[in-house]
Amino acid sequence: MKTQLLSLAVLCVLAACNSEKKEKSTAKIYEPKMAEVKVSQVKRGEMLVSAVGCNDCHSPKKMTDKGPILDPDRLLSGHPANEVLGAYDMETAKSYLLFSPGLTAAIGPWGTSFAANLTPDDTGIGSWTEAQFLTAIKHGKYKGMENSRSLMPPMPWQTISLLPDEDLKAMFAYLKSIKPVSNIVPAPIPPKA
Repeated sequence: MKTQLLSLAVLCVLAACNSEKKEKSTAKIYEPKMAEVKVSQVKRGEMLVSAVGCNDCHSPKKMTDKGPILDPDRLLSGHPANEVLGAYDMETAKSYLLFSPGLTAAIGPWGTSFAANLTPDDTGIGSWTEAQFLTAIKHGKYKGMENSRSLMPPMPWQTISLLPDEDLKAMFAYLKSIKPVSNIVPAPIPPKA
């Protein structure tokens, strides 16, 4: 009789546990709306773009008494089309990496490279797809096209490519959400002999 009562008690406990699980599994789980997902993706992208230093080279600067600061009207718009680089010593350039004062142009053994316009303007990434952005970052390809030239130094695409696709997609979502700035960045200049 004790064994039967014990078995019955165990069955009641198991039944109670199973019914609790059913109640929990049918409970409504919060699912964010697509607009909320998009906002959080853009916010994450903004954080990542800042953390990996995209503004360091891709945003023109204003000079202040405390040094260069980002120009808020031209964030991530690349090397200014109208900015002429100053003269430099060719011998020095053979031993050093030289940057323009705003850090948007770099001179090294590869020649002169200019930071690209990353804004959603047609002169930037306005017509790019997410797939093109992933190709540009993951494979170092200009404009995200497989058969194009490689991205120029000092663009650290090899390091940024280590981020998971979800983070790269968040970066792209953020870049597509910022103010478009019309700025045709100059083409790279090959090294001088």
